[in-house]
Amino acid sequence: MSSTDIIIGEVVGTALLILLGGGVCAAVTLKKSKAQNAGWLAITFGWGFAVLTAAYVAAGVSGAHLNPAVTIGLAVTGGTPWDQVPLYIGSQMVGAMLGAFLVWVAYYGQFQAHMADLAAQPEAAEGPDDAKAGPVLGIFSTGPEVRNAAMNLATEVIGTFVLLIAILTQGLNGSGEGLGTLGVLITALVVVSIGLSLGGPTGYAINPARDLGPRIVHALLPLKHKGRSDWGYAWVPVVGPVVGAVLAGLLYNVAFA
Repeated sequence: MSSTDIIIGEVVGTALLILLGGGVCAAVTLKKSKAQNAGWLAITFGWGFAVLTAAYVAAGVSGAHLNPAVTIGLAVTGGTPWDQVPLYIGSQMVGAMLGAFLVWVAYYGQFQAHMADLAAQPEAAEGPDDAKAGPVLGIFSTGPEVRNAAMNLATEVIGTFVLLIAILTQGLNGSGEGLGTLGVLITALVVVSIGLSLGGPTGYAINPARDLGPRIVHALLPLKHKGRSDWGYAWVPVVGPVVGAVLAGLLYNVAFA
C-alpha cells in the first residue's frame, strides 16, 4: 500500500463508518428523529451495515483497516509493516473526526430540538451525572452501564479479541494486509454479533478511533447543555481494544499461522 492509498482509503472509509454508525445512534437518541427509541437492535445492525459499507469502499484502496486495533493486530502478525502503523492510525483518527462532524451536520435540526428541550429542563441537562457524561455523548462515543474500570477494560479486551481473531482467521485478503471481499461481509456480521452478545456492558467501542475521534468532536461542538465528554473513561476504549488486538495477534501467530 502506498502512503496515498492508506490516507485516502482510511480517511474516507473511517469517515463513512462513523457517519453511518454514529448516524444510527443519533437517529435512535434525538428528538424529532423518525427512528427515536428504535432500540439496541437498530444500533447493532446499523453499526454492522456501517462496517459493511465503509469496508467495501476502502478494501481495494487501503485494505479497510478502519480501526487502530485492526492495524496493530495485523502488524503483530506481520501483515502490515510497523512503519505504516502511524500513518494508518493517523488517517483513521482524521476520518473518525470527519465522520462525527458529518453526523452533527446531518442531524443538525434534531440536535437543536433535542438541546432546546434540555435547555428548558436545565436540571436534566446538568444534574449530578454531568461530571461523568453529557446527555448526547452516546451519539459520539461509548460509555459503561456499570462504571468499573477493570470490568469495562476486560469487556473491551474480550470484544476486540473476538473481532481480531475472526478477521485474522477468516477475513483477510490474499496478501494478508487487509480485508478481502468475503472478509468484509464476515467482519460486518461479526461486529453485529459482538454488539448483540458483548455490547451491553460498555457499548462495544472495539475501535480506539471510533471512540476517541468522535469524543474530541463532542468536546469541540458548540452544543449548549451537552455536558462533559467523560475524559476519565476515555482511556478504556483505547487501551482495551489495543490489548485485545495484541492478544489476538499473538494467538494467531502461535496457533494459526
